[in-house]
Amino acid sequence: MMRPFLASFIFAALAALPAAAQTKAPPTSTLTTIDKPFVPAFGIDPNEVAVDVVNKTVPVLCAEKDNVQLDFISPVVRHFRIQASHPSFINMINADRYAPDFTACDMTRDPSFKADNSRRVTFWETPEFWLTGYTFPSFWRPANVPVRVGDKVENGLHLVQLWMRYRERAEEVLVFYPADGYWRARPLPFGDMRWTAYGSSFLVGPVEIQERPIVALKDVAFDPASKTFTMNFMRGGSATIKIETIDQERMVLDVGMSDAMPAGAPFVTLRSMYATEFNSDVARLAWRTKGGEGWGESSIPTFKQAQATEFWAGRTIPSIHNLSAPDMVLSHFSAKPPQ
Repeated sequence: MMRPFLASFIFAALAALPAAAQTKAPPTSTLTTIDKPFVPAFGIDPNEVAVDVVNKTVPVLCAEKDNVQLDFISPVVRHFRIQASHPSFINMINADRYAPDFTACDMTRDPSFKADNSRRVTFWETPEFWLTGYTFPSFWRPANVPVRVGDKVENGLHLVQLWMRYRERAEEVLVFYPADGYWRARPLPFGDMRWTAYGSSFLVGPVEIQERPIVALKDVAFDPASKTFTMNFMRGGSATIKIETIDQERMVLDVGMSDAMPAGAPFVTLRSMYATEFNSDVARLAWRTKGGEGWGESSIPTFKQAQATEFWAGRTIPSIHNLSAPDMVLSHFSAKPPQ
């Protein structure tokens, strides 16, 4: 699902790219930090941690509301991975539909906070990567979280985008919303595709409810050398999100947590949209239990909860909306902090 106020900014940014950046060319890259192939570890870590996964999804008619809520809870987890990977049917997609669908939607009562001015800022850029931020005319929460890259600090941003140059094109690969703590990730476009959709969002940190699930951020910093974001939370503690791998199959994010979550709050929450199985960003779930002999499987509406060491959320049949949106996998839960 695409946030409506964001669509026009993304499309305008893409349209403003020079012609050379929109020309199809053979895959080329000089990256040395994050374009290494992702090779899963052999076997299963005997020390892996099982976490509680609780489904708080509610039914909706509106396909533009994130009604899927999967909470991941553990007092001991300090390190895990979030992976966004192309769906199994990605090679069968000829065309995608990404326009918002406001059928049966009533958003007149949604809160709105006006900004002083709309703007776009560039924090940092190289020939291969750049980080930009936007302030929109309004947002559903006040925007007062400082975002820092080196000596440059910006306040009042609603959206921050990480772009990557690939095949002579600009690819937006990761975004986050400082005001409410939401993140979205996607791999590079599959095969010869020129674009793929975002889908599910995730929250990292002490998740709480303020009209909807949020993570209240104190500040966010980005280190270009290690491709790592560091978040400090209003409720205490911090977390890091490092881009471990990005290629045409998946994006892998390595997440570290400084402390246990207060009052048993989730340390990560997956948010998405499910109206029907054929109109959804995520419809099916699968999970692996510690010591289990096989995977559990369920649809979103029927899943209640599980103790999982690995959890997949995605689709097995095509959807009429955001067909190319990635599957999400949360795994490698560990009590040890990142090395």
